[in-house]
Amino acid sequence: MATKELQYTTLEEIQSIHGSLVAAFNTGVTRPIEFRKAQLSQLAYMIKDNASKFESAFAQDLGRPVLESHLIELSCCLNDAVEAYNHVERWAKTERAPFSMNYFAMGPKIRKEPKGIVLIISPFNYPAWLCLGPMAGAIAAGNAVVIKPSEITPATSALLTELIPRYLDNSVYSVVNGAIPETTKLLELKWDHSTFEGNGRVATIVSQAAAKHLTPVTLEYQYTGKNPAFVDPKTDIALAAKRISWGKFLNCGQTCTTTDYILVPEEAQDKVVSALSDAIHEFYPDGAITSDSYSRIVSDVHFKRLSGLLAETKGKIVIGGDTDAAQKFIAPTVVKDVKFDDPLMRQEIFGPILPIIPVKDIDEAISRINAMDRPLAVYIFTNNADLKKKYFDQTQSGAAIANETVLHPAVDGLPFGGIGASGHGYHTGKYGFELFTHLRATLDSPSWVDKILGARYAPYTPKKLASIKSIIYPSMPPRVGSSSWFGGRWFAALLCVSVAVGLVTKLTVRNTGLPTFVQLERLLTNSGK
Repeated sequence: MATKELQYTTLEEIQSIHGSLVAAFNTGVTRPIEFRKAQLSQLAYMIKDNASKFESAFAQDLGRPVLESHLIELSCCLNDAVEAYNHVERWAKTERAPFSMNYFAMGPKIRKEPKGIVLIISPFNYPAWLCLGPMAGAIAAGNAVVIKPSEITPATSALLTELIPRYLDNSVYSVVNGAIPETTKLLELKWDHSTFEGNGRVATIVSQAAAKHLTPVTLEYQYTGKNPAFVDPKTDIALAAKRISWGKFLNCGQTCTTTDYILVPEEAQDKVVSALSDAIHEFYPDGAITSDSYSRIVSDVHFKRLSGLLAETKGKIVIGGDTDAAQKFIAPTVVKDVKFDDPLMRQEIFGPILPIIPVKDIDEAISRINAMDRPLAVYIFTNNADLKKKYFDQTQSGAAIANETVLHPAVDGLPFGGIGASGHGYHTGKYGFELFTHLRATLDSPSWVDKILGARYAPYTPKKLASIKSIIYPSMPPRVGSSSWFGGRWFAALLCVSVAVGLVTKLTVRNTGLPTFVQLERLLTNSGK
């Protein structure tokens, strides 16, 4: 049953919405840059005009403080929309292909075209940004879009359902609400691209459904890759603990990029615990349960899951551990002396519980990280450049961050995405535009090209074979151990260019103007004789 705050879309309506969007897209209405910019402007003002409504929705769904809502969600939504508005003309501009001696005359170009009808399924933890951020990229790329926000955050989903048809063209942008039956219906339909952010089990279902239609899918998984933070004992441990604590307990730990566990050499574990305790007390001096700077767990189901982990862990709870089911409250919690086979290490925690695992050194830390699924991010706190390089070079992750946590998805110009078990594909900014864009190759070949490539036509002869070989094969790089490159086709190409420049210059001087293609064609014809 639908909640009081959120009306679920009927299965019949879902089918109708899909058909209407397909028909509207096929009219070409989304393609003009002017239309895209108008919709992106409307999207930006939708966020700005209704910031207080979003604050209230986030507070209702997640118990989130206002400052956090602006810092980690509304600003990201607005930045994505405004960046797309400012740059869509440049992003969407047709590009010339890199110069090719063999094919430049055909005018090879790359058109940036919309993929078509896009489905965006978003999670509960950032219920506006993880809808509207990808949507900005899809709009900029010229697509029609259906968003399916999370039913676990009904206030935010209801607000999006109210606002989107008021601000955007509802013939090409629509919202579908629901749970498993509605999502299943969506996945039965054919999309030109779909994105999903959520747990790995559901991501598998989404991928399997998309495969039936050969639909490309972009995924970012929760509860799979676990983000480690290695703390160098020689670093500023107090600052490291403060930044780790902020990123970990932000949004009550329900952030896919947050630190999932700390790796620290054994001799520094207690120093890290002490520094974490100081940071948590600084953030919540009277306790997190009474603080207006601390969020809540999104649902009873997730509260029970996290409470169960606290009960099962074999590590020692040294900070926090308090819970209140009525408030869906779990205190900022630190657990030390955790082993790699501990229940806390089975999957991404996605809550305010921070395990500390003592290791011998950075080499053991790297070995342990590489034995697990690839995370969305790896963090290291050190001022040692060699340690940073080693950590980055010898691990794999969606992002590699030194001396900071969580902020990188909000940094303009950086891609945001995972690898392996943490997902694949990117969104935000230009990467969101590219995600939903089809690169369409074009050629326009003039008749005189056959004077160069005429040997491609049958009947084939040894002379034609020799001609084709001389044209189509690339210049070879130097052999290993050789430093020579000047020779063979390089020399021939440079010689041809020099001769052509000289002849073109003569034509230019003779006609007191730039040479025409007709003159060049005649030049090529005469030189061939």
